[in-house]
Amino acid sequence: MPPTITAFANAPDRGRGLARDMGVRWALEEVGQPYDVRLLSFSEMKQASHRALHPFGQIPTYEDGGLVLFESGAIVLHIAERHAGLLPDEPEGRARAIAWMFAALSSLEPPVLDLTIAVIVERNEAWYEQRLPRVKDRIRERLRDLSVRLGNADWLDGAFSAGDLMMITVLRRLKASGLLDEYPNLPAYVARGETRPAFRRAFDAQMAVFAAASRN
Repeated sequence: MPPTITAFANAPDRGRGLARDMGVRWALEEVGQPYDVRLLSFSEMKQASHRALHPFGQIPTYEDGGLVLFESGAIVLHIAERHAGLLPDEPEGRARAIAWMFAALSSLEPPVLDLTIAVIVERNEAWYEQRLPRVKDRIRERLRDLSVRLGNADWLDGAFSAGDLMMITVLRRLKASGLLDEYPNLPAYVARGETRPAFRRAFDAQMAVFAAASRN
């Protein structure tokens, strides 16, 4: 039996491939692992049956036999450790790739999500205009450091790895903001990830869900 992941029945990102199942789909496509998808509505995500899989009532989850995982980073790491193709064989390179996964989720994603919250949730607050530049400057600081480290390389540490997959997944959230364009090697880096056949298959699969929901 293939593993089963959960995803939104109606993607809140309107088909931009930003929902958190995207990274898991991409990882599964990279390693050539077939998978099933169970679609959930927002109300179904909060029901006890799903909270037994994900205590915070979110997506994605991953079920494979008796193993149940939640949190996209943990799921991608499990996939990368179980299948060849996303982590180097050499122990030190493997450790560095995992470090980049943590960097994507711990150093870069928090200020990126702050921007999303500010724009979507806090826009009508009296202090919105004062807070927004500070949020963007925190993102710029992280992007500047990442841009310097990446330099002219194609990927963060030699060959493409799960570290790149997670970093590009986070960076894609900034495409509409224009912040990435301030560091020209970063949009190029994201574009390299998006042209990978595995990414295209994952994106198309997620987009198909949105297209089907839009017709209903």
